[in-house]
Amino acid sequence: MIKMFGIKNCDTIKKARKWLEQHQVDYQFIDYRQDGLSAELLATFSEKLGWQNLLNTRGTTYRGLAAEIKTNLTEKIALELMLQQPAMIKRPLLQRNDTYILGFNTETYQQLLEQ
Repeated sequence: MIKMFGIKNCDTIKKARKWLEQHQVDYQFIDYRQDGLSAELLATFSEKLGWQNLLNTRGTTYRGLAAEIKTNLTEKIALELMLQQPAMIKRPLLQRNDTYILGFNTETYQQLLEQ
């Protein structure tokens, strides 16, 4: 089973969900805001993908951080921020078994389905 993590009102999430549904892919959607996110799961994401890759630096939440915080970011601080503000996590995040994919790319999604 494929799991998709994200925030349901995100435009990229909507595109990715539409693509999965058009390709008749069964998946479970986990909304960080509604369903929550544990520190353990976020640590797993960080281990598999790297905390710098997980951090959504293009979003308004990140851009609103003080320059001092951005300059002194460590993995620990970044993970704490992502737990407090899940919008700071890049999305969607797809998981199938031990494979993790960040973002929405039709070619990458197709390859995941072919595994």
